[in-house]
Amino acid sequence: MTRISRGLYCSLPVLAALCALPAAAEEVMFVSQGGAYQEAQTKAILDPVAEKLGITVKQDSSPDAWPVIKTQTATGQPIWDVIDTPTKDCVRGGQQGMIEPLDLAKLPNLAAMPADYRTDYSVAYEFYSSVLAYSTQAYGDTPPQSWADFWDVEKFPGPRALRNHPLATLEAALMADGVKPQDMYPLDIDRAFAKLEEIKPYITVWWSSGAQSAQLLADGEVDMEMAWNGRVSSIAKEGAPVAFTYNQGMLQFTSLCILKDAPNLDTAWKFVNAAMDPEIQANFPAYIDYGPGNPAAYDTGKISPERAAEMPSAPANASRQVLVSTDWWTSPEGEEVLKRWAEFIQQ
Repeated sequence: MTRISRGLYCSLPVLAALCALPAAAEEVMFVSQGGAYQEAQTKAILDPVAEKLGITVKQDSSPDAWPVIKTQTATGQPIWDVIDTPTKDCVRGGQQGMIEPLDLAKLPNLAAMPADYRTDYSVAYEFYSSVLAYSTQAYGDTPPQSWADFWDVEKFPGPRALRNHPLATLEAALMADGVKPQDMYPLDIDRAFAKLEEIKPYITVWWSSGAQSAQLLADGEVDMEMAWNGRVSSIAKEGAPVAFTYNQGMLQFTSLCILKDAPNLDTAWKFVNAAMDPEIQANFPAYIDYGPGNPAAYDTGKISPERAAEMPSAPANASRQVLVSTDWWTSPEGEEVLKRWAEFIQQ
């Protein structure tokens, strides 16, 4: 019997055939949120990273990864490696020992990124915005351009919708009440809920999914609402008479993080670093209306000025928005707001 480098023992007749096989490639299990979004990132990020590193990128999807993160880490035998998920999942997972701490020494592509774009356990992967969207038929040449306009039911009459969640909705209420973006955090909770009480009688729908928010606008059920920029862009491209403004938008990001004791841990670090390469990040706008997590992507020359103007994370657009504070929303105060929100909606 002869031992070969892959740790197999075999007889000489099969040795030549085995040695002719290519060495097993490194692999990583990447998890995202499914649908058109995951299809787009496969083309923009996953396939280029696999080619760049010479690895196999396997995929899974989970619209809500948090319960699975808890289950996999509880068993001590995780299956996932890298997760694309809301940042709060990475942070609370890290605080509870379920997510690897961010090792910047292994992630040189993060070095020039703003510190606000990462946490102790994650890095911003792609950006989207909660924006003020409206019907162009309802408002013509003088559409609403601020949350104060949204709250002005006399100047801008018509049915309205807001998201059934406090994140971004509280920030919008505070801007409607005159709070400047740079003074947003810590949130003045009492002030925000008092402002929401003013608009509550005029909210016809509190939406709970991006698809629902888009349908409300497309069907003309509401004339203005808070919505995610990609959802509005999608129905606009299909011919719906809708538009939105990035002015006073809430800039948010999903993040990449690595499961604690991931089965392919070394490869997972290589994957995250490559996925944040500005040249690879610059592929995002070619496939989806969400912005690169690494702002250096806008300096690569791969994103045209026209396309950059449509991206939530482009410097000109980001400067007009509030960068939602992950630190605040994952704090005890942020967690407590969820309970108060439930009471507010039920009243």
